Amino acid sequence: MRYQSLLNFTFLLFVTAHLWAKPIVICESCEIKSISEGIDRAIDFDTLIVKKGTYKEFNILVDKPLTLIGEGYPIIDGEKKGEIMRIVSDGVTIDGFFIINVGTSYTTDYAAIRVVKSENFLIQNVVLEKLFFGIYLEKSNYGKVYHNKIIGDAKDEYNSGNGIQLWYSHHVEVSNNIVQGARDGIYLEFSDNITIDNNKSTNNLRYGLHFMFSDDDVYTNNLFENNGAGVAVMFSKGIIMKGNTFRKNWGTASFGVLLKEINDAEISNNTFEENTIGINIEGSNRINYKGNNFINNGWGIKVLGACYANAFTGNNFLYNSFDISYDSKLNDNVFDGNYWSGYTGYDLDKNGIGDVPYRPVKLFSYIVNKTPEAIVLLRSLFMDIIDFSEKVSPVFTPDNLLDINPLMTKVQ
Repeated sequence: MRYQSLLNFTFLLFVTAHLWAKPIVICESCEIKSISEGIDRAIDFDTLIVKKGTYKEFNILVDKPLTLIGEGYPIIDGEKKGEIMRIVSDGVTIDGFFIINVGTSYTTDYAAIRVVKSENFLIQNVVLEKLFFGIYLEKSNYGKVYHNKIIGDAKDEYNSGNGIQLWYSHHVEVSNNIVQGARDGIYLEFSDNITIDNNKSTNNLRYGLHFMFSDDDVYTNNLFENNGAGVAVMFSKGIIMKGNTFRKNWGTASFGVLLKEINDAEISNNTFEENTIGINIEGSNRINYKGNNFINNGWGIKVLGACYANAFTGNNFLYNSFDISYDSKLNDNVFDGNYWSGYTGYDLDKNGIGDVPYRPVKLFSYIVNKTPEAIVLLRSLFMDIIDFSEKVSPVFTPDNLLDINPLMTKVQ
């Protein structure tokens, strides 16, 4: 009994001492002048306050649960010597730093901040510039990457890295970040149950978002604009993409979103505006496309084949050069109750639904698929003639690809 009381008293003293412990202050005129030294001196769950200034450090190892807070955005300058900060402990918070000059390597993915085999981490209010990789999560779970600004200067794919990368990481929230000028803005591989919310990924060299082999992820309210090839979604299932904007992704092989081998997903209430292709679909099945806006794209949706049991309902197709491109006669996908700006039918019973079904696949679209050079005739009388002839007597386009309930007014 007395032994247990002594243990309880000792634990109480430890907790009380920890609660009253002063944070470790780091500055140029302080006793502790470097971040690495501060970490070495700290004990578990200490808080380090890093004052405004420039700290020329790299290979900073955070190997215990600590909170690092920058006051006035202190600069950590890696001087391009390698990785700048590596976290290998659970329970780490990094808040309020300006990190620059990550080293570049052709054999090692140097990052401004790397989190390795850790949980319950928080990286927030960090500005990263002159980087190779920005924030790199490796086999790390149950963390948050929040409200950071990552500005790269990628010129070529071979010597640039990604803004935010997750590899074999699960149950992570990535939200309210700005990423631009990287190779891929946000990249996921083998990462499940990830939430990507309210980020702005723009002007990246390759993709605004790129993920593969990552299941049950949710992407909401993000902006992906003016990226090299838009967003690539590959070899994944159980994906929800809702309320995002994919805009101004132009180029001969560009798109708002590429879907390749995606199954059992929901793509709803997104806006695809001014892209070469709004959604490029290949080998993707059982996806619900609902409430999306396809506005002023070259192609609204381009289906390359092997796509089954998909449903397109309640979408707006507005002023696209081609609403739908489809390269096969085989079709069990459903188009029902969409609004088409090119629909010229009538509604005699005034129920808001066109009395004549709408054929979204035009013959000229079919010709351009087979002979891309024919695109020069896009605005010519020739295009109108062949599309009219196909409407009268469909031969080449899928005869069962119809919207039998085309809406007379735009879906709000």
